[in-house]
Amino acid sequence: MYVITVTFEPHPGQMDAFLPLMLENATRSLEDEAGCHRFDVCLSEDRDRVFLYELYTDKAAFGRHVETSHFKSFDAAVADMVLNNSVQSYELI
Repeated sequence: MYVITVTFEPHPGQMDAFLPLMLENATRSLEDEAGCHRFDVCLSEDRDRVFLYELYTDKAAFGRHVETSHFKSFDAAVADMVLNNSVQSYELI
């Protein structure tokens, strides 16, 4: 299994606009992508950061994820809302 973690730091005042878009992307990923097995959206206690834990069948399934229309729409919609993001990939052992 292929694991992706992402930490988003939206600009101050953008979290309320960012979260519904993030949750919609997670829902679409889980419902529409056979290779997406888990997509957890976690909000930091101070509500400044969002942490994602995503689990895919393999690296190719993640590659298909970033080509979906729902991901591309999400990515474009939040581009100006995000101050910083960090993406890491892992292999589940």
